[in-house]
Amino acid sequence: MSKIILGAVLVLSFVTLAFQDVAARGGGGSRSSRIGPGTGSNTQSHAVRGYVRKDGTYVAPHRQSNPDKSFNNNWSTNPNTNLYNGKQGTRINPPSK
Repeated sequence: MSKIILGAVLVLSFVTLAFQDVAARGGGGSRSSRIGPGTGSNTQSHAVRGYVRKDGTYVAPHRQSNPDKSFNNNWSTNPNTNLYNGKQGTRINPPSK
């Protein structure tokens, strides 16, 4: 009987830790009903280290799509979806030069 209780406690501990890990990574929230990135989304990415802006604002480490000359294949472009946080892009027009 004690082995069953111990096993149940271990399983519940593992499940709890797994959910905490997902929550810490920003997952588990509501997702768009769309599956996967938009048709133009760039699937290649790189890590960006955390840094402090000139105004003193801290920017946490994150992932970023690799740069290229196309506006349409970035995660921030609507209707593309960021593969790492599930957020849909909001930009409709390219930035002015």
